[in-house]
Amino acid sequence: MEFLIQNAHAQASPAADPFGFLLPMIIIFAAFYFLLIRPQQKKQKAHNALITALKVGDEVLTAGGILGKITAVSDHYVAVKISDNTEIKMQKASVSQVVPKDTFDAA
Repeated sequence: MEFLIQNAHAQASPAADPFGFLLPMIIIFAAFYFLLIRPQQKKQKAHNALITALKVGDEVLTAGGILGKITAVSDHYVAVKISDNTEIKMQKASVSQVVPKDTFDAA
């Protein structure tokens, strides 16, 4: 019956292979950096450039889906005309994109 029982072999100590744990962690971090962190940083940089370039007369689309024309710009806020007698003041960060000219008038 001894052929059914296998011999137990001692495992190598974890200190024997220092790259056994370190190398996979480096590969995972590199994958996270190139797949998640770097694209998000590029997107944030492009959004910051869009916000700093806002000027009176630009037609914008907000994060909430409101289409309007900028009538005033300050450091942190913009005033957006959304209809003939309606103007709202919002944070610059809520502007998601600048749309082509005459998009607001056509809508």
